[in-house]
Amino acid sequence: MAATTTRVTVDEAFACCERLARSHYENFSVLSWLVPRELRPHVASVYAFCRQTDDLGDEAQGDRLALLDNWESDLRRCYGGQPDHPILIALQQTIQRFHIPPEPFLRLIEANRMDQRQQLYPTYADLLNYCEYSANPVGHMYLYLAGMATPDRLRLADYTCTALQLTNFWQDIRVDAAKGRIYLPLEDLERFGYCRDDLAGGKVNAAFISLMQFEIARTRDLFAAGLALLDTLHGRLRRAVMLFSLGGMAILDAIEAVRYDVFARRPSLSSWQKIQLMVKAVRS
Repeated sequence: MAATTTRVTVDEAFACCERLARSHYENFSVLSWLVPRELRPHVASVYAFCRQTDDLGDEAQGDRLALLDNWESDLRRCYGGQPDHPILIALQQTIQRFHIPPEPFLRLIEANRMDQRQQLYPTYADLLNYCEYSANPVGHMYLYLAGMATPDRLRLADYTCTALQLTNFWQDIRVDAAKGRIYLPLEDLERFGYCRDDLAGGKVNAAFISLMQFEIARTRDLFAAGLALLDTLHGRLRRAVMLFSLGGMAILDAIEAVRYDVFARRPSLSSWQKIQLMVKAVRS
């Protein structure tokens, strides 16, 4: 979505964000009924910011680093000025109402700069550092929206957000490889004897299966650590967090169900599986 030279009203800006949020679906709709009605416009503004930032880093034509720099400059006007982009006009209202600091937004922009500069991750620690920018800030944003952004909750949310990001990496190995990106740590490829040529050729052999079993096991450990966050939440927010955790773990199950062949097709959840998980989250 390009910036506009005609400044829209706040109501128009929120409507723009809600249209964007409703037109993009991940594993679950971000505007499901699990989100309290009064929060939905603000959830939409945060989601629209995240979506636009990722689109600039993944799909924009031209100089993406320059576009991200311009996007950051407009974001900073949310904290002392008047932003130009409709998404940021709405986000400014959200930031002011819920007292959200700039760091989560700036980190997400920086993650997309990192995507322009780095396509390989030598170690698991390097990958976790990337998740500190690409995934964990999103959890922080939503905890601020809920008025629950305490240090302990932010720390626990990081486990879940990192686990969700890693799950997405394992789900999209083929898609990312086509873009020249490898999120499997190179030290792990070497440890299990799976080379980059094998990855480029989509080879599912004993080495790859062992590698994936290893990555999925430690991703499950992160999900397990993050579940402690649920004990500090209640109501719809608790159910929403549980739903995302259940969805991520179900994707890991789906990868295992296809015997780790993420090259033949992208493991995903059916509509019926999503409904089952939502029912499970509600009953919790």
